[in-house]
Amino acid sequence: MREIVLDTETTGFKHELDDRIVEIGAVELFNHLPTGRTYHQYINPERDMPDGAFQVHGLSREFLSDKPVFAEIAQAFLDFVGEAKLVIHNAGFDVPFLNSELRRLSLPQLPMSQAIDTLAIARKRFPGSPASLDALCRRFGIDNSMREKHGALLDSEILAEVYLELIGGRQPDFGLSSGGTGRSGGDPAADWRPRPRPTPLPGRISQEEAAAHAAFVDGLGDGAIWKKYG
Repeated sequence: MREIVLDTETTGFKHELDDRIVEIGAVELFNHLPTGRTYHQYINPERDMPDGAFQVHGLSREFLSDKPVFAEIAQAFLDFVGEAKLVIHNAGFDVPFLNSELRRLSLPQLPMSQAIDTLAIARKRFPGSPASLDALCRRFGIDNSMREKHGALLDSEILAEVYLELIGGRQPDFGLSSGGTGRSGGDPAADWRPRPRPTPLPGRISQEEAAAHAAFVDGLGDGAIWKKYG
């Protein structure tokens, strides 16, 4: 199963008011393990950078001025994503932003059903607890010390680790955990558990050997420990 852990940075919070995407970072997982393939792109938003957004991600208008516009990278982005599930922290923010950019170019939209929202998963698993990416890093002991400012690729790499913890960790537990789904996030191939043999194995000693052993034990007397625990 192929999944893309994805994050974006933007000029603000409202794509409908002309806020734009300025960075996309993504990490590829296959069967819940990183493949080493990533996607990373800075994007020229063709507009100013509000100070509030700059304080979050540190991407200035000057820095982005020579970067490609979204129209130049859109198809490569869609090709990388393909039909994979998109693992996103707060998918209700990123997916509409991506679709807003794609809609400007009359390109196919990303259906919300394609997204796995780790924020929703965290809130369901830990109701009432903080569910930000930083809070989840603290909960799972994930090092995010390099995260001085938000960055799409770094955040997607951190989110990949958080996601794997949210679904139960990287290694399958062989179906021994409660619920029997293992740590595979429901992957049937990893839901392994021992089952009884359809036919018991034959005994390892012959009848003659068993009789000889019984006669030997009888010869030890009534106080023999073999008679107490045998």
